[in-house]
Amino acid sequence: MGFWFKKNKEEYPDFWKEYEKLFDRKSKKSTFKDVRFVAFDTETTGFDYDNDRILSIGAVGIKNKSIQVSDQIEVYLEQEIFKESTVEIHGIRKHGSLLKLSEKEALRLFIAYIEDAILIAHHANFDKKMVNKALQRNGLGVLKNKILDTAVLFKKTKHLVYHTNSPVHYSLDELCNDLKISKSDRHTASGDAYITAIAFLKIVSKLFRNKKIELKSLLR
Repeated sequence: MGFWFKKNKEEYPDFWKEYEKLFDRKSKKSTFKDVRFVAFDTETTGFDYDNDRILSIGAVGIKNKSIQVSDQIEVYLEQEIFKESTVEIHGIRKHGSLLKLSEKEALRLFIAYIEDAILIAHHANFDKKMVNKALQRNGLGVLKNKILDTAVLFKKTKHLVYHTNSPVHYSLDELCNDLKISKSDRHTASGDAYITAIAFLKIVSKLFRNKKIELKSLLR
């Protein structure tokens, strides 16, 4: 059985030390309008946390109930592992015109971008685990950000009691259909991140209609 040794903080690179410092003090931001959210998505070679790899990461910022189109990032990673069968889904080939970064450099840019934002993803546990596995492969810690799952939030709008064994999972396509969101950019990391951001705002609007939005209500 494998396990990870915890590094001494002094052994981490500077960018990781700066990231961890952001969480040393308790945040005073308590309302929706005060917080920076970041919707993100990963495209991967598959669904095996140990043997598959991230191909690209896309993310976009949300502040004060508005998507910040100028606040976004998209990075492509060098493909240590390549699966031809998945190209028709994400369109990312091992070689081509896209600028690809090493896994560690891509992670550095992503961590510097997200800072202490609250992260949003659809079926967030998958993206979180894929990023954490990549971080650990590069001798780093794990994500410290709080993470919201649009699938879980969407279930609340349907008045379903969410639990880990719930048979209803709600794909991102199903959210797009229900919330009337265009699927023109599906299956790219940046496109899915943007769709997730739109879905998040629509879901929040449904959940807190005619009410003051408080951060603790989302994180409960």
